[in-house]
Amino acid sequence: MKGSCSLVVFDMDGVLFDHVSSWKWVHDVMGVDNSHNLSLFKNREIDEAEFIRRDVALWKTVRPDMGIEDVSNAFQNMPVIDGLQETVDSLRYNGIRSVIVSGGIDLAAERIGVGYGFDDYAANTLITNGDGTLAGEGILNVDLSDKGVKMREFMRKYGADKEDTVAIGNSFVDVKMFENAGLSIAFNPLDDEVVEAADAVIESRNISAVLEHILPRRR
Repeated sequence: MKGSCSLVVFDMDGVLFDHVSSWKWVHDVMGVDNSHNLSLFKNREIDEAEFIRRDVALWKTVRPDMGIEDVSNAFQNMPVIDGLQETVDSLRYNGIRSVIVSGGIDLAAERIGVGYGFDDYAANTLITNGDGTLAGEGILNVDLSDKGVKMREFMRKYGADKEDTVAIGNSFVDVKMFENAGLSIAFNPLDDEVVEAADAVIESRNISAVLEHILPRRR
């Protein structure tokens, strides 16, 4: 990475949200198992839109009138990674913007993004009926097949070039983000693909461990 960093793009699920995913968190709260649908998605037998439909359908087997407020309430006590506030504050102090690009649920991204002072966030939206109940569909604000698309939007918005940008993720879906970054960090990686694509690999229970790879480049 040449020069100074001006933008850090974080994946959320498993990186900032201290759980495998925001979708899985709601499944756990509702007491349902989406492992079959997850396998279908990983094997490319269903697309992301259908994956969301099936996830919502699972919730409705438990609560047919499930609404957006129920999903929001599920995230009230969501666990976040240690060191999150310190990391965002340190980046801001050094003039670096921080954003979230996630294939997770935007209600979770909002809680983290707004609550911890991120400059921006993007994640997927659950569509509701007029009465606030879940319609069973989602809006794909972030395409898991290429998270680099949304990442580049943020780079343009904040005037960051590739060499000015750091990407942090933990799975194969983050590789497209890594391709758009001057520095890529695999944080507690889940698969070999993300490890092979990363410039640095960090195993830690504290997200502030990424700072040693980012801030020295500003000296």
